[in-house]
Amino acid sequence: MLLGVRIVSLVPSATETLFALGVGSDVIAVTHECDYPPAVRELPKITRDVLPAGLSAREIDSAVKERTLAGLSIYELDDELLRDLRPDLIVTQELCTVCAVSYDDVRAIADEIETHPRVVSLDPHTVGEVLGDVRTLAQLTDRKDAAVELVRDASARIDRVRLAVRGARRPRVAALEWLDPPFAAGHWVPQLIEYAGGEDVLGFAGERSEETTWQAVGAAQPDIVIVMPCGYDAEIAHREAEMHRDDLARVGAGEVVAVDAAAYYSRPGPRIIDGLELLAHILHPELFPDAPAPAFTVEISR
Repeated sequence: MLLGVRIVSLVPSATETLFALGVGSDVIAVTHECDYPPAVRELPKITRDVLPAGLSAREIDSAVKERTLAGLSIYELDDELLRDLRPDLIVTQELCTVCAVSYDDVRAIADEIETHPRVVSLDPHTVGEVLGDVRTLAQLTDRKDAAVELVRDASARIDRVRLAVRGARRPRVAALEWLDPPFAAGHWVPQLIEYAGGEDVLGFAGERSEETTWQAVGAAQPDIVIVMPCGYDAEIAHREAEMHRDDLARVGAGEVVAVDAAAYYSRPGPRIIDGLELLAHILHPELFPDAPAPAFTVEISR
């Protein structure tokens, strides 16, 4: 067990979890995308985005695919700063090559650091595995009691939602984590939709997000489309949805809602439970009248 470790977090969700466990003071550097809780914004940033600013969603998708095929990450690690910081623990991930610097690069640099930091990769695919990662980080930081409380609270909130929607109608839901081209959200999102009393008509629990077509989205006949572009907040998600108003109109859903994916869906951290409660409000406002977070309805004329 590691006590009082110097931690570098290369994943925003891990950063959130470490702070939720009460070891934020041990975190000495984070990624350029880490923005929650607000205190992390004052910490040194150890990565940067190599993609130029101002790209459209289509251009981002093309650039990501090009770099991924070439075995390159879209993030660059400041390896000199990492060496200077002399961490004891580096938390990273291998789940998504788009979401973090290369695990192999991190491993190679860690081997050269005098402190020989432990490199831990968190790669959850399901809600259960997200909560399991809380326990993993707790074991590494001597915060087992905090983890028990955090997981207990999350489990109780999940159970409250599932119990409330038992026997309720189950609207058909298409969750889109990108719009140009459209991607069906995967991993833990289909589970969250099921827990919230919906039926995911595109994604599969525990499976990767998949590129699809607008024709396929329409053929799935969703009642509700949830627009959750990966890494974007609700305002930008709403803007992206407005830009694809015609595509969304052709899907034929009765409702289109844009949400904050960066906070509640694309990062597998403690706030996915807030995301579950927001989904419950969207799918069953009669049962959950109070919105726990902002969401924007997209006006679609057909």
